[in-house]
Amino acid sequence: QVQLVESGGGLVQPGGSLRLSCAASGSIFSTYYMGWYRQAPGKQRELVGTISSGGSINYVDSVKGRFTISRDNAKNTVYLQMNSLKPEDTAVYYCSKILPSPRSWGQGTQVTVSS
Repeated sequence: QVQLVESGGGLVQPGGSLRLSCAASGSIFSTYYMGWYRQAPGKQRELVGTISSGGSINYVDSVKGRFTISRDNAKNTVYLQMNSLKPEDTAVYYCSKILPSPRSWGQGTQVTVSS
């Protein structure tokens, strides 16, 4: 089972930025299809975006132009750069190894956007 550890969450004012990191175990990280998800209070977990082993990236419409996903295979790490944050971005953010199976999840990191 791949272990995933997120970091970088915190409290930020509207319009601010945060960068989340997700460090993964395993020697074949470069082959993993990774994703970032979030879960706001009282809501279902939703996809934020994904990055393939080849670097193809997709985002949910609500974060396009504000969030950027990247990966550093040498560090076994995937990142989520979040700019122009809004109160509605407040959630617990999770990274996930989507492929290959089985799926793995990190423990999550809280992001709170508030003045």
